[in-house]
Amino acid sequence: MSRVAKSPIKIPQNVNISLQDLKVIVHGKLGILKKNIHKCIKIIKKNSYLFFSHNHSSSSYGWMQAGTCRALVNTMIIGVTTGFKKQLILFGIGYRVILENNNILKLYLGFSHSISYQLPNLITANLLSQTEIVLSGINKQLVGQVAANIRSYRKPEPYKGKGIRYLNEIIRIKEAKKK
Repeated sequence: MSRVAKSPIKIPQNVNISLQDLKVIVHGKLGILKKNIHKCIKIIKKNSYLFFSHNHSSSSYGWMQAGTCRALVNTMIIGVTTGFKKQLILFGIGYRVILENNNILKLYLGFSHSISYQLPNLITANLLSQTEIVLSGINKQLVGQVAANIRSYRKPEPYKGKGIRYLNEIIRIKEAKKK
């Protein structure tokens, strides 16, 4: 059995957490995040700590839900204080990216046409060069999903390694067929 839910979360000084019926709202210097929680979870706020428990109708299921909720609330706190980043690298001859109007990525990935990707409201993109994209935001799930969506346009292929990859991702290159 996991004991994630049994460890409390220390609330930082610049973060306000409000608990409404089945909703947790986290306010921080970078923004506001809201999350609905499961009905079997009880969150108790004492001093500057959050404690998680469950009602005693089903023991193992309740602790699973409480552990998941604790991890999500902790991620929300980290998001509104420091934020999350993902870096993508375009690897291939002629591959490049252009940022238009601060919310549209125009990707040139070796196709006969360019691909335009509209960024969600909570996500910002910075271009370090024509082949490097840094996605940042306060919602960890959304940052990861946007990075995965962009990567899905041209995943790294196993023979030359061309495609869109994450920073520090290792691509296993296969040996070409010999005559």
